[in-house]
Amino acid sequence: MWVYEKKLQYPVRVSKCDPQMARYLSEQYGGADGELAAALRYLNQRYTIPDKVIGLLTDIGTEEFAHLEMIATMIYKLTKDATVEQLKAVGLGAHYAAHDSALFYENASGVPFTAAYIQAKGDPLADLYEDIAAEEKARATYQWLIDLTDDVDLQDSLKFLREREIVHALRFKEAVEMIKGDREQQKVF
Repeated sequence: MWVYEKKLQYPVRVSKCDPQMARYLSEQYGGADGELAAALRYLNQRYTIPDKVIGLLTDIGTEEFAHLEMIATMIYKLTKDATVEQLKAVGLGAHYAAHDSALFYENASGVPFTAAYIQAKGDPLADLYEDIAAEEKARATYQWLIDLTDDVDLQDSLKFLREREIVHALRFKEAVEMIKGDREQQKVF
């Protein structure tokens, strides 16, 4: 089903150890509007969406997993040289106590990921509008993350992710119009 290349979708570089930024980035790792929630949402919704839109949800859902991998790489690189004192200073002491340096699906406040983040109504238009909103919220979060760092290398990767959210929102808007067009066609029985 997939062709996996052992490289990231876009290069991830960081200029310095920055556990505070890693904590902020965890919002996109395990938060309500993050990459894991998006991937699971889209891959789940494709079971109740018209056939002509299934491929779009599959494509974007799997791309979200690639983005999740990029975020994980960023967090790892930002914390790999951090001391326990640095982790404690930015509020990651509890994370360290429970997980050491392992990544864990949680948001920036340390709240664990929950399936309640995954929205699926079963109505194609409702689900697609939810998907558009999810992409716009992710875009906004990426912009705020860009604003939170002075690391130009990290900003570059975050800008790539922000732009992909814009593309996804546009593709979902196109899908809405396709569904609306099908509903407006006169049905002959």
